[in-house]
Amino acid sequence: MVTLTYPAARSGVGRPTAYATAAEAPALLKAFGADPARAGDVDATRTHARAGVRPAPGAHPLVVLSPGFGAPRYTLTTLAEDLASRGYVVASVDHAYESVGTGFPGGRLLTCVACTAMENGTPGSRVTETRAADVSFLLDRLTGTHPAWHYSRSIDERRIGMAGHSIGGAAAIPAMVRDGRIGAGVNMDGAFWDVLPPQGLGGRPFLMLGTDDATHQPGGKDRTWDAMWPALDGWKRWLTVVGAEHMTFSDEPVLAAHFGLPGQPLPVRRAVSVVRTYVGAFFDQELRGRARPVLDGPTAANPEVRFNNP
Repeated sequence: MVTLTYPAARSGVGRPTAYATAAEAPALLKAFGADPARAGDVDATRTHARAGVRPAPGAHPLVVLSPGFGAPRYTLTTLAEDLASRGYVVASVDHAYESVGTGFPGGRLLTCVACTAMENGTPGSRVTETRAADVSFLLDRLTGTHPAWHYSRSIDERRIGMAGHSIGGAAAIPAMVRDGRIGAGVNMDGAFWDVLPPQGLGGRPFLMLGTDDATHQPGGKDRTWDAMWPALDGWKRWLTVVGAEHMTFSDEPVLAAHFGLPGQPLPVRRAVSVVRTYVGAFFDQELRGRARPVLDGPTAANPEVRFNNP
């Protein structure tokens, strides 16, 4: 299942889209530790996007978003909507049997079979390799001879990027190795499960955006970031966010605040803003050729963000 979010030709037309389906909502709340009985709150929630709207004229860069393990694709909605507002077509992907609940037309609800497999010893590299294959298949279906999307001509297939949270971010590396169409990648707080080949990414840019703690600071517990850094052979940044936790890079801060769940040190609005600012700036720079000084070094407007140079 894929959600396509894109700049509209006209604002205010079409029906507002649901954040999640009635079948998906209870599974999401259970996973987040909220009362499933409040599923109606999620089911009634509407996004800022509207369905059945024609895209804005022209060909737009495409960004593929891959969620964290067990998380449905819509848990990256705050980022997807921001990228669409900047002029991107965004394809948010659900990898089959890898989320707590993904609804399909006809009433099927796919659950996280892969979670059990991981608990039984399946390596994370199997997940990232499978996700890389999913993304290549998706690009074939969106930009091929017989595209699945009626408005596929709105995609500029020369400008494609990928970003993901947790293992979805880690999957950007094998996806870029596998598919040269992906010109830029972002890993948001995910441990890498793959090793780059000798040729690296062929000079393609990559952004690592994570928590500023004992895990993802240089020399941190997640040694995969230190190992990956020298292998990245294009433009690159290693950014960490003070006060961020692992789920900061998804919609979880917004959901937690709404349902009265324990929060995190970084305020919700700042969490959403920082992710949008730096991921958006990265793709603006690398896919659209627009200068984004916020990527050059620390700024007073974003004091939580630290630039690391191991």
